[in-house]
Amino acid sequence: MPIDRDKALNADPGVREIGWTTRDVLLYHLSLGAGATAATDPELHLTYEKGLTVLPTFALVAGTGISAGQAPAPGVEMPGIDVDLRAVLHAGQGLTVHRPLPAAGTATLRSRVAEVWDKGKAALVVLESAATGPDGEPLWTTTTGIWVRGEGGFGGEPGPEERWRAPDRAADAVLTTATTPQQALWYRLNGDLNPLHADPAFARSAGFEQPVLHGLASYGLLAKALVDGVLDGDVTRLTGLTVRFAGPLVPGESITTSVWRDAAPADEGTERLLLHAACPDRDGAPVLTHATATVRS
Repeated sequence: MPIDRDKALNADPGVREIGWTTRDVLLYHLSLGAGATAATDPELHLTYEKGLTVLPTFALVAGTGISAGQAPAPGVEMPGIDVDLRAVLHAGQGLTVHRPLPAAGTATLRSRVAEVWDKGKAALVVLESAATGPDGEPLWTTTTGIWVRGEGGFGGEPGPEERWRAPDRAADAVLTTATTPQQALWYRLNGDLNPLHADPAFARSAGFEQPVLHGLASYGLLAKALVDGVLDGDVTRLTGLTVRFAGPLVPGESITTSVWRDAAPADEGTERLLLHAACPDRDGAPVLTHATATVRS
């Protein structure tokens, strides 16, 4: 059986040491379009090693670059989980950063399967990873939802229903980001070599007309748009971002993010933003939904 829930939940956490360099951070920022208008705004805080700041979403690729030898195999394998990439979709992503990320550094990453939900025709595997710095203090925590087609119906719980609703008013900000036809080819150099994002034949075998952009690339594009358009370019103000991946983005298309300030109380010194990202090139087809960001005021 490709998924053994009990085995997955009871397995010891995987622990590994990771490291990243300034070059890795620069490549990540460039793969999200930083410096695209270099003649007028080179975005030196993201594209130049002097004074380099790090988008928090870099945490999702830290230590996984091709040069680090961490490129994934063609499948998803961990205790109790062994499935083919063609059955897998990235369903959702959450990130909390506990302090600003250094431009180069090392960390200890502990990863585990936090839950496996039975969605009927599919299983939703929830992965959790926590990174600590050399000083033993937390750096970031992530949750990743993996949708595995054909692995549901095992009699498990379906999981909690996520409640999210956009305010019944105009967005406080609307941010549009263009992508380029080669965006996925750039982004895969961060370490995700899934052929779905490069090989047309593989993409067709997985049910897509052509290669699509990585979900985490759309996630990073949203984060960068938010930092640029709402947070005055200050990457340290973005401390959390949770999304559901609702649809693919084809390289060359644009992504438009609507932003609402949430009136609900937040922790002192922070506020919560509600986000919805769609593709204007396909009549507003949703790309990232059920999205929230936590930002420092």
